Parts: sequence; C-alpha cells; structure tokens
Amino acid sequence: MSLIGNDPAREALAAAMRNGNLHHAWLIAGPEGVGKGTFARQAALRLLSEAAGRDHLAPGWDVPAESQTVHLVDAGAHPDYRELVRLPKDPDKPDEALARSITIAQVRSLQALFATKPSFSSRRVIVIDAIDDLERGGANALLKNLEEPPAGTIFLLVSHAPGRLLPTIRSRCRLLRFEALPDADVAHILRTEIPDANSDEIAALVKAGEGSPGRALGFAGLDIATIEAEMAALADTGDPSNMIRSRLAKLLGAKAAQPRYEAFLERAPSFIAERARPLSGDALRTALDAYAAARELGGAATGLSLDASATVFEMGGILARLGRV
Repeated sequence: MSLIGNDPAREALAAAMRNGNLHHAWLIAGPEGVGKGTFARQAALRLLSEAAGRDHLAPGWDVPAESQTVHLVDAGAHPDYRELVRLPKDPDKPDEALARSITIAQVRSLQALFATKPSFSSRRVIVIDAIDDLERGGANALLKNLEEPPAGTIFLLVSHAPGRLLPTIRSRCRLLRFEALPDADVAHILRTEIPDANSDEIAALVKAGEGSPGRALGFAGLDIATIEAEMAALADTGDPSNMIRSRLAKLLGAKAAQPRYEAFLERAPSFIAERARPLSGDALRTALDAYAAARELGGAATGLSLDASATVFEMGGILARLGRV
C-alpha cells in the first residue's frame, strides 16, 4: 500500500531524523488498515539506509529498490532489523490461520540481537506489528527493553488500540497519531491496488472501508455493492414480507459464500452506526439498540459457528428495525 495521508505523523518522525533528536521508541497508533504497518516498515528501511550511508537517498521515505538494505530486509537477512508479528499456528502451513498472539518467546529472541553491536551502522530497528497482539508476558519483557533501550535501537510499535496497552509502555514512547483517511485518498489507493475494479465497486468499497484502505481491500472481490444495496433496502423498508431477508440468507448462507457472509457480519454494525448519526429521540435509541444487537450477533456467529443462513436472516431483522421507526 502506498504512503498516502497522515502527513503530520510522518513529518514528525522525519523532523526528528533530520534534527538528530530521534527518540528510541515510537508508538504508531490509529485505526486498523490506514497504513501504519506500511509506514513502520518503510520508515525502518529509511532509518537503516540513512545510518549505513551507502545509498543515494532522495528526500522523502523512498529507498532505492536495488539497495543492499532493501535486498537484505526482503530476504529476512538484515542483521540490524527484526520484525515481530503473529506467526502461523502451523509453520508448515504459512498461508493458514495465525496464532492469537505474539509470544513472549518471540520478544525474548531479541536479547541475542541486543547482546551485540549493530553490524552495518550504529543503528538497528525493531518493528512490532501490532504491539496489541503481545502476550502479557511479552509486553512485560518488552517493557524492560523500552526502559533500558539497547544502544542505537529504534522501536517502531504499531497499535490499533493504544488505550489497551500498559501505561508504562505508552509513557516510554513518542506518539505518532494516524487518522482515518479521506474518501478521496481511499479511492486513490483502491484504484492503484485493484485497477480492474469499476467505479461502482470502488464507491462501495470506499463506503465500506470507512476511511481505512486496508479494511476496504478486505472487502475487494466480494461484490460488497450488492450487500450494501440489500442492507439499505432492509433499513429503508423494514422488510415487512421478509422477502429481502430470505433472499439475503440464500445469497450468503451457502458454504461457498463464506467470505461474503463474514464480510456481511463485519459490515452490518458499522452500516447501522452510519444510519444512526443523523437520528435523535426514539429513532436514535432504536438504532443504538440495533447496533448493539448486531455487534453481539456478529461476535457470537464467529465464535460459535452459528448456522449461516439463520444468522443472516436474524441480522437482516436487526437491520430492518431501522425501517420501522
């Protein structure tokens, strides 16, 4: 994903780099899917490349694709770079489910790195994406490194929910606040990433993304425009004959429709929230109750593997409440 938007946050780090006032830990925080991880990795490349002094760097964040820094990081072989992310549950099946957490063992593996000096310059960079995923023990182990940072080490910590982090971790970091992107920026990124998408699909994805290109891309290829239209029909009419709910249950209930079913469950609460914003009085209370019910049903359906058709029908009923006020 391109580095688009959130210029103030990116400029804050750039200014610290220019002024030689580079804090040892940066918390890159904001909504999921707005480019925080992409920026953290690009910033790591730039930090390492600048410190090594081997590349001719233009202003900005780009590092030449032919540089040694890029080649080594891409190969997972740069001695001064580490990236902690959730690993596959089964190492032999890297494309399948990921572990729930970044483990304490992954954090402790950094200690061997910290026992030596950086290899290519005076600097090393650690990216953790996302620090929200750390096991409690891992967070405590990392805190020791943040309290007594190894010489020359820069931590770039991605967080989708900084309020849930240990206060002692937050207090040792400089905050780079990322915000949701304007629709025009989201659309630009979508047109770049999925050039074959037509204008209707782009428009539907922008709406579903709610300022998050990553979230929007997660809906790509799922005909989200049709799902949006059906939700709008439920919310506009109340579906007194159950015809829309039945049609949607049939559309999304089949096993082959699992990705679209999951997209519907994810999108429905935020759709209700959008409809609730201009409301007041009894209509607003109805919408807020519907939002809470949609959140609860979506979570239960994912955790308990509820019957897809029945779940879609029930979620449709929650959406239809908006049309009965």
